[in-house]
Amino acid sequence: MIIVDASVLIAHLDRNDALHARAQRVLEETAEFPLAASGITLAEVLVGPARAGRLGAAEAALRDLEVGEVPVPAGAAGRLAELRADTGLKLPDCCVLLAAQEVAAEAVLTFDDRLAKRARDLGYGSDT
Repeated sequence: MIIVDASVLIAHLDRNDALHARAQRVLEETAEFPLAASGITLAEVLVGPARAGRLGAAEAALRDLEVGEVPVPAGAAGRLAELRADTGLKLPDCCVLLAAQEVAAEAVLTFDDRLAKRARDLGYGSDT
């Protein structure tokens, strides 16, 4: 399974995003793998479409991609705090790493260089 970061999904959903074509390409290249994202990541992705009155369309696009939701597990506060302390990443990025841990992901798909490095450091290949 591949955990997808908000950077890739936001670019995929927005044809005007500078990284849209890149997102299309990497999602096509990983089409044979199941995709998932933290529930927090999915909420982050959906903020822009919700503001624009396009929440339903964005949710449909994510369903079409077959992006599964990895729920934040009960008792995750301590694990997230440790990830934040150990990596120096912001909490949304730590949610990506926690999701990768939860599903024993093969890789993390992100356009964020810092997150990609930390994912690799933790043993998750980083496809971008």
